[in-house]
This record gives sequence, structure tokens and C-alpha cells, in this order.
Amino acid sequence: MGTSQIISSAFKRMYQAFGPQDWWPGDSPLEIMVGAVLTQNTNWANVEIAISNLKKEKILSLKALKEVNLNKLAKLIRPSGYYNIKAKRLKNLINFIFSEYNGSLKKMFLEPDKNLRKKLLSVNGVGKETADSIMCYAGKKTVFVIDAYTKRIFSRLGICKKDIEYDEIQGIFCKHLKERYQLFNEYHALIVNLGKNYCKPKPLCDNCPLKGIINGKCKVN
Repeated sequence: MGTSQIISSAFKRMYQAFGPQDWWPGDSPLEIMVGAVLTQNTNWANVEIAISNLKKEKILSLKALKEVNLNKLAKLIRPSGYYNIKAKRLKNLINFIFSEYNGSLKKMFLEPDKNLRKKLLSVNGVGKETADSIMCYAGKKTVFVIDAYTKRIFSRLGICKKDIEYDEIQGIFCKHLKERYQLFNEYHALIVNLGKNYCKPKPLCDNCPLKGIINGKCKVN
């Protein structure tokens, strides 16, 4: 089975097993962006608590996030872990939106994709996964998000090395999938589901939706 077939079959099997994911959870593009920063190095349950804290304090708006004291912001997002670092990263992102787009997410997402990605990556604390998550899920742009689950799953399926570079594996998916926002969105969300529940560091292969997708067993490493 070739790379295109593996990628296509994996999507179909995961979709049949899990159904539509409706990802990324959030009531607004801004909430999705905040979540993309807060989810770095933590699980989503902790992020939800932190976002709930921001909502209770009525701080989940561009203006409020710009004006809130850094120490107060850090305390509110404490459940997400690394809260002092993430508070600074959030501030950097919010300040970027005001300096580049006068505080308008609409203007920001009208920026050509390559330009916007380059600018987002210039923000201290915004890496490739965070930038692409912002573009895909908040901006509804056709960007395939790569994370640790993606590398783990597809290295085990034999289409890449486990230490493959971000841009290289992203290129593989873009090459072998039709470039549609909805497909890229759904595919990454399904990967997250599989990685969290089955394709763990110590995998649960017996009930995995991808069991038997390639000849022989997955290359667990």
C-alpha cells in the first residue's frame, strides 16, 4: 500500500470509528487562538479550566486581554501549566494583533496565508504548530496542522521517520490530500483522537481503528 492509500484509508477508518470531531472547541476565533497558546505542553482539560477562568472574569476579548495585568492573567491561566510563560506568550500575540492589524482579527485573516504564517512565527512563543492551528481553526484557512500524534502514528505506519521535520511531514499530507479546509481540519482532529486514545507511547493496538491497515503490524517504536 502506497503513501496516498495509507493516508486516505487512515482518514476513512478514523472517521468511521470516531465520526465528525467539530474541532477546534471554542465560541469564537479569539477563544480558539487563546486555546492554541494555552494547550502547549498540557492536556485540553486543563486548558478548558483556564479559559473558563478568563470568561468568568470577562477577560476573553482582545481589548481586555491587552489591558489585563500580566500577573493577573498568569493567575487566571494557572491550570494550563507554565502559566507565567504562557501569559507572556498570550500578551505577545495580542500585542501583535493590535500593532499589525489595529486589533482586528478580520483584517488579520485577510492577510495572504504565507504572509500571515511568517508574521505569526515572528511572534515570540508562537511556533509552527500554534501558528498553523490559529490559521486552520480560527482563520479557517487550508493549513494542515502537525503535532506529536501525527509523527507517532504515521511513523508507525511506515510513511515517515519518527523524528521527521515539521515542514516535511506537512508536505506529505498536502501532496497526498485534496487541499480543502474541512478535510484538513477533520483529519487533524481525528489524528488527535486516535493519538490520545489508541496510538499512545505504549499503544493499544488490539482495538485501534487502523489495525491491519498495512501488511503486518505497525512499527511501534
